[in-house]
Order: sequence, then C-alpha cells, then structure tokens
Amino acid sequence: MDLLTDLLQQAGLRRRPLNLRALAPGMALRFPCPKSLGLHALLRGQVYVHAPDLGEPIRMQAGDALVMARGVTHTLSLDAKPPDPETETAVCSVLDSPEHAFDPNADTQLLSGAYQFWNEPLHPFLRDLPAWSVIRKDSLTALSPLPLTLGLLDRELRAPALGVAAVTNGLMDALFSFALRELSERLGQSQSGWHAAVRDAPIRTVLARMHEDPAHAWTLEELARAAGLSRTVLAERFRTALGDTPLNHLRTLRMQRAMHLLSTTEHALERIAGLVGYQDAFGFSKVFKRCTGMAPRQFREQDRQSQQDPWRFQSAVTA
Repeated sequence: MDLLTDLLQQAGLRRRPLNLRALAPGMALRFPCPKSLGLHALLRGQVYVHAPDLGEPIRMQAGDALVMARGVTHTLSLDAKPPDPETETAVCSVLDSPEHAFDPNADTQLLSGAYQFWNEPLHPFLRDLPAWSVIRKDSLTALSPLPLTLGLLDRELRAPALGVAAVTNGLMDALFSFALRELSERLGQSQSGWHAAVRDAPIRTVLARMHEDPAHAWTLEELARAAGLSRTVLAERFRTALGDTPLNHLRTLRMQRAMHLLSTTEHALERIAGLVGYQDAFGFSKVFKRCTGMAPRQFREQDRQSQQDPWRFQSAVTA
C-alpha cells in the first residue's frame, strides 16, 4: 500500500492551478489560497514571501521550493518590506495559459501551483506538516528528483507542445510528491508524529493494513499479529509514535474516506456507512458529526455549494 498516494486521494485533493510568473521591482503577486496545499519554486532571482502568520518574511533564492500546508493569503515580492495592499489591483490568471503575464526575460521567475482541499483534511500526515516549509536548493543533491522535475516543468511551460496539459499535470503531481516525500523524511527524524511513525516498520505495517481496508472491523489483536508484536507493545508503541490509539486512527481514516465519498458520489448514507465500516447510518452519522462538527447530510450540502463556486488561482499586482 502506497500510504502517501492513498491519503492524498482520500483527502479530496482537486485541481492543479499552475502559474509561471515573473516579478519586477515595484510588483507583488498576491495568492488567495483557501483550503489548499501550495508550492512555489523559484526558477531565477530572489523573492520574499509575506503572510499574516509569518513574523518575518521568508526569503527564497533560485532553486528553492516553498511548501504551504495551510491555505492562507500570501504575497510574493522582491522587497523584504510588506507591499502596500492599497495599491494592489486584481489580475486573474488563465489556467489553460500558464504563460499569461509572464516575461521570459525577467530576472525573477517562479513556478506556483496548488492542490485544493474541498474539505478540511483530518489525516495526521497533513496536520503534522509545518504551515511553511522551505526546501533549499543547497540542501539537495544534484541528482535529487525535485530539481530535476522542476527543470522539466520549466522547459515544458516555456515551450508547450502536443500533450502539454497531460505532461504538466503529471510533472506537477511528481513535483508535489517529491516535495512532500522530502518534508516527510525530514520530519521523520523527530521521535514522534506520523512522519516518524512510518519509519518504524511494524507501525508502518499497521498503518498500511488500515489504509488498505479501513472498513474492516480491525481489532487490536489482528493489528498486533500483522505487526509481529504483542497487543500491549503495539498499543504503547503506536501511542508513543502518533499520540493516539490504533483504533482511533482507524476512525480518522474512516471519516476521511467518508468525506471523500460524500463529496464524490451520490451514495445513500446507509451505503457510505457500510463502505467505511459501520453497520448503520445512525451510528456512522453520530461518529461523523463528532469528528467533523456537522452531520453527513449537512457536510454534503456544504460541499456541493462550495463546488458551485470553484476557487481559482488568482494574483494581484502592485504597481
């Protein structure tokens, strides 16, 4: 079981807004990014990232990548001082024309993309990610897949040819996956949390089993047998690593999958309940509301309303 692929799919990631942008002195790009996992990769030059939750702006240099795990409006500029919002005018990018508003001769060029969550992700992989993470170019080897993929994306966007949409979407998937893999490996150096837990082979086995079939009525004894541990050792080791019990984590997986099914299918609640491991809609609805703060029907209605007004990657220019 590929844990990363499965959890991103179940988290409801949608769309791949992609922008190739240029920055000049006196300009700023503003990105409103609600409910998203975003990435900026600087191809040339140097920029500063400004956001309300940043005490100091983040400085990026050519070859650096920035991962934004929490959707928040932020601004990129060439100046360490925050740009004046009163001088910003809205400029909407064209999603099927990545070269829009791009100057190939500019000294500062960046690639920006985002995956949107229609719903707030529950999985600890996403919750444990820092709000802002910079992957510095000088921290990677020459053959690291991240800069290699970025180079291919840069080339494809500058000289689009047949199949450009399929190629850029695939490369964007790869770029995000490589960035998340790199961050997960770095976070895994700590002694607790999901990213550290997957480095522990028995715990990773348990996580994979639950991801493969969250609807199964897993018991602690079954999971311990799969991990080759006693029930007591598994429970203690799991709680130390993730701060939770195996069965509570299973509930999180079930609710994440239920959110996905409510969002992407017209299945009745009774069927969704069965698909995520509950015997009836009543019991499922009770757990769902406790985890998400709303009943399944309310969640589905809110989700439909959100999809009627799809979010678009936008930017604003400061003159």
